[in-house]
Amino acid sequence: MRIRSVNLLRLVGLMVVLALIATGCGGGGGTSGKVNLSDAEFTVGSKEFTEQLILGQITLQVLENAGATVNDQTGLAGTVAARKALESGEIDMYWEYTGTGWITHLGHTNPVPGRQKQFEAVAKEDLKKNGIDWLEPPAPANNTYAIAVRKEVYDKLGVKKLSDFKQLVKENPDEATICVGTEFSTRDDGLPGMEKTYDFEFPSDNIVKIDEGLIYQATNKGDKCNFGEVFATDGRIKGLGLVLIKDNKGFFPLYNPALCVNKKVVEQYPQLEKLFAPVSKKLTTETLQKLNTQVDIDGQLPEDVAQKWLSDNGFI
Repeated sequence: MRIRSVNLLRLVGLMVVLALIATGCGGGGGTSGKVNLSDAEFTVGSKEFTEQLILGQITLQVLENAGATVNDQTGLAGTVAARKALESGEIDMYWEYTGTGWITHLGHTNPVPGRQKQFEAVAKEDLKKNGIDWLEPPAPANNTYAIAVRKEVYDKLGVKKLSDFKQLVKENPDEATICVGTEFSTRDDGLPGMEKTYDFEFPSDNIVKIDEGLIYQATNKGDKCNFGEVFATDGRIKGLGLVLIKDNKGFFPLYNPALCVNKKVVEQYPQLEKLFAPVSKKLTTETLQKLNTQVDIDGQLPEDVAQKWLSDNGFI
């Protein structure tokens, strides 16, 4: 009996040691546990809107679960601020959209058709010119611009596709009111480009520039505008019962999110791509709509929404 007890104790002790070794080698649990970044320190950024805050928190938590020390710089004031922070080294990474990278950061006018071709084009040029590494693969979600309208106006005015605006502006200009963000009002892939592609112009007095976060409610209420610029993955579209106007000429580029990282950081920690590839693959349009809804409609915190999604999918 004594010999058996000693052997049993040894076996238990060996199992404990092996468990400790496995934990030490892999960081935390989940997919992130397969990559050890315990010697690394990163600064993660994001833009200020809901989806970006969620993506930023996903990034933070995945890195922390892999053992890294992470500094939180999420919530930067817009596209230009986030990009400058990445280029200057103030942050090491943030999620950017392929259409934004191609048109806004690289200065192209026309998007590249096709999700993978657009990603490859922007990734190749941005790495060569600016030392920014777009990690593969891009997420399948497409957070493109869209024009939304409340259901009663959709039925009343008959603007079902963007080309219908030309007739509305000509025959009933007082109803052609639109709420847009300041950035959208000046971008080639925003309002000016849309008007040029579809050969019409909103009356200047009918263009209401407000914070993009307020557009959804403003469009739903209809006191300032009948139509509103929105992001296709935003949970408030479904939550408020808004309808999207069809982009029948395919003007708006693909905006697939991908994690952009300073080239020097990737060279030092090449395992980042392995760490985030399975996460990116899971970020579909439907997934981001649900996560955004949990924050914007249900009132949950971005960090809590990110944590639950990561846990539910076995990433942490």
